[in-house]
Amino acid sequence: MNETEGSETPDVQSYRRLLLKLSGEALMGSAGYGIDPTVVIRLAQEVSDVVNRNVELAIVIGGGNIWRGLAASSRGMDRATADYMGMLATVMNALALQDSLEDFGIQTRVQTAIEMPQVAEPYIRRRAIRHMEKGRVVILAGGTGNPYFTTDTAAALRAIEIGAEVMLMGKNGIDGVYDDDPRTNPDAHRFERITHQIALERNLQVMDQSALALCRENDLPVVVFDILKAGNIERAAFGEAVGTLVH
Repeated sequence: MNETEGSETPDVQSYRRLLLKLSGEALMGSAGYGIDPTVVIRLAQEVSDVVNRNVELAIVIGGGNIWRGLAASSRGMDRATADYMGMLATVMNALALQDSLEDFGIQTRVQTAIEMPQVAEPYIRRRAIRHMEKGRVVILAGGTGNPYFTTDTAAALRAIEIGAEVMLMGKNGIDGVYDDDPRTNPDAHRFERITHQIALERNLQVMDQSALALCRENDLPVVVFDILKAGNIERAAFGEAVGTLVH
């Protein structure tokens, strides 16, 4: 059963410039760890289909398929050290996705919040925008470059900085925002549309609270959808109602 929360419900539309947030876990497929090349190829194909229709696209990618800083810190590792290791994991994922995208003929640039010039450009806002204007996909790795911030927050921040019209948030097997965890509660209800404010007040697991508050304060809509379902990236980018619209 689907529900709508919030009074204003804007029409679904296609977008000119968007930011796609990919969870690191989505890249590991059924392997349970690391990078599944088959999954990366499928995601690259979907991204290329979007870019070939003249959409400007940036991607922020997580690193949870390789390393989760919060989990490591809970086992005694220094939190800042654990988070920096997580940032490096996102760079590994970004390079894998870049390689696959270029196999599809898509010009791609990886930019990192932590400088490593041998493998990627440093993140520079104006340069990232210029790349997108030229039709290149920009993969933004390294989170915000600071510990204690998630890649959700990095995605919200970068989307606002580059002037994205929407953030597409690809979840690993979850097809939207629910009032409870659908993996443990079969009666959980999925929202078709919901406001940032209601999601914050009800502590719904859209993304971390800091990222959600940043989206609310800057009027950035978020489409939450299942990244594992083939074709969902293109459907979300071109106006089909997939997942949940948080606005």
